[in-house]
Amino acid sequence: MKHKLLSQSSLAEQVWALTKRIPRGKVATYGQLAKALKKPRAYRAVGNALNKNPYAPIVPCHRVIRSDGSVGGFAIGTNKKIALLSKEGVKILNHKVTPLKKFLCKFY
Repeated sequence: MKHKLLSQSSLAEQVWALTKRIPRGKVATYGQLAKALKKPRAYRAVGNALNKNPYAPIVPCHRVIRSDGSVGGFAIGTNKKIALLSKEGVKILNHKVTPLKKFLCKFY
């Protein structure tokens, strides 16, 4: 059964629903999420929605990174984001997911 809020259609709710699909040990970029939502220029809106994520850790916003592979921000601190990703098996070197292609989630 879907959570009531996740079944509605605002952009933030769509972002949270899509982010929930990123599997453990994988990451997605803000731009990937925007493109998957058919709003390719809305990557900042994706970041804003994730910053207000009321469903963490069910909606794993720590798995969303910048397009250059850097981990980006996190509401409770970048070091915590790195620790969560590392615990899931994502390799991080100098605050970047390395190699990025290996860990990127694909949205079809």
